[in-house]
Amino acid sequence: MGAEPLLFLDYVAVHKLEPPVVAELVKGVAAGCRLADCALIGGETAEMPDTYRKGDFDMAGFAVGVVEKDRIITGQRVRPGDVILGLRSNGLHSNGYTLARNICFKRVRLKMTSALDELDGMTVGEVLLTPTRIYVQPIVRLLSKYKVKRVVHAMAHITGGGLVGNIPRVLPRNCNATINKSSWPRPKIFPFLQNAGPVEEAEMFRVFNMGIGFVLIVAEDFAESIARRLTRWGEKVSRIGRITRGTGKVVLKD
Repeated sequence: MGAEPLLFLDYVAVHKLEPPVVAELVKGVAAGCRLADCALIGGETAEMPDTYRKGDFDMAGFAVGVVEKDRIITGQRVRPGDVILGLRSNGLHSNGYTLARNICFKRVRLKMTSALDELDGMTVGEVLLTPTRIYVQPIVRLLSKYKVKRVVHAMAHITGGGLVGNIPRVLPRNCNATINKSSWPRPKIFPFLQNAGPVEEAEMFRVFNMGIGFVLIVAEDFAESIARRLTRWGEKVSRIGRITRGTGKVVLKD
């Protein structure tokens, strides 16, 4: 919605408090906060042996951000003709792991240390544990370049539910998002899971991000300049589709 993150609080619950383990968990949270230009100002650690088994833990947290009321991006400005830009993901991004674990460890019976040619020789563990990309810095920077013109009409973080589940949240009821599935390269983990499952393509797009971690819906006249800016700032950007007249859904095309 265009807000700039300000602060983050974390919560860690464990069977038994082991300071080195908790320190590693919080270290990861702190690294994510740095990527998001967000302050980790505190949190809570709970030791709950009656609730969690030995070795288990639970992590949660929340962020607070700020945006001027008249600058909130709600998707109301989306209209036919707008361009859909996709920022690349680097893997699963913390979504679809129930299916991914089932395929890797139950169906194919791999180990975390199994190295596969289909994954460029990386181990399954290395690929599955690749940290989720955080897009805060380039997006906040982009929005700061258009303080008068409202050229970014909607944004969607592609999490659980994939493109088909997340983009409709920012679409008006009279618009569809038509996506060209061949307009970006997919990280190799996705064709591996699809073939090893096997998993139907429609299901893959419902469960995984399929290589797109963040979507911007922008005015057509500014799409090229926005893509160039984001590319200069280190993002891999693809023009993945357009907004068309419709009923508020995503249409996937080959």
